[in-house]
Amino acid sequence: MLYGLSIIFFALLCGEFLRQLLGLPIPSVVLGMLLLTAWCIFRRGTEPRVTAVSEGLLRYLGVLFVPAGVGLIELGDKLATQGIAMLITIMLSTLITLLATAWVLNALLSRRKAAENASEESSS
Repeated sequence: MLYGLSIIFFALLCGEFLRQLLGLPIPSVVLGMLLLTAWCIFRRGTEPRVTAVSEGLLRYLGVLFVPAGVGLIELGDKLATQGIAMLITIMLSTLITLLATAWVLNALLSRRKAAENASEESSS
């Protein structure tokens, strides 16, 4: 368990280091997650000990939303004045994300299908 936590925290630390070093406007946790993903791709799979720790942390993911809920309550006056703008922004960003994801998935599936067709033609 300690090994898995060490790998996760090391990825987070490297993400923070990269953000500070390069001055990127990306949260360090996102960079850490990308580094951890790259590590898993490089290893061609996940380390079982990291997977076990990750699954354990995911069980308590709901608890991590409590501070966000408290923040919403604390910022109630801003929500009253800017809530519509926030809602529209969230809806548009979600729509753009879904469309981009669908486009990438479609491109990857068509590339995969073309590769499969090419391998079938070469084996015939």
